[in-house]
Amino acid sequence: MSADGRGDGPHQGQQLVTGGTDLADAEAALVLTHGRGATARGMIQLAEEVQQDGVAALAPQAARRTWYPNSFLAPVKQNEPGRSSGLQAISDAIAEANDAGIPTERVMLVGFSQGACLASEYLARNPRRYGGLVALSGGLIGEELDDEYPGDLEGTPIFLGCSDVDPHIPEERVHETAAVFESMDADVTKRLYEGMGHGINEDEMAVVSEMVADLTDDR
Repeated sequence: MSADGRGDGPHQGQQLVTGGTDLADAEAALVLTHGRGATARGMIQLAEEVQQDGVAALAPQAARRTWYPNSFLAPVKQNEPGRSSGLQAISDAIAEANDAGIPTERVMLVGFSQGACLASEYLARNPRRYGGLVALSGGLIGEELDDEYPGDLEGTPIFLGCSDVDPHIPEERVHETAAVFESMDADVTKRLYEGMGHGINEDEMAVVSEMVADLTDDR
């Protein structure tokens, strides 16, 4: 059951896996979304590599380990209800952090592959100030992107990291995603890695570690 009691999507009722600082004691949180065929537990392990004191980690699990059935470049309707249910799972995880006294301004979304697409989509559809977005090998969802995404991300730091030859994520969609977020007043960093394939490298993890540290930095 989701945080608000809704159980109407394929991913509602799945486990929310936690790690890092206990939510009751945390001052910031990561909401981590896994890739196709992967697990929430795997994203908690990724969070452990960049862990900072005071940061909780919350990772929703997709039913059957898949957020939506088709490519993120397919028409949106072909990925329903999984896409919408996945967005709700992110919303529910953020609500868990909020209920524990952590403001959304200190909640950072971190996703890989299908999870990166879902996290990107969530931010674009729910604009406000967040602690950040890390989209590793992903981009905004849809056959074609909307002409205009209304709303203001209020300087939210965003990192987009991807290979220039990723078999699942066209380079052009990474550029398009960056342009959308820049138009929404986000602070976007985009890095394309030559010949990397579909994975996560040390440079990306270093960026994530810095962004996580910034979550608890009282500037």
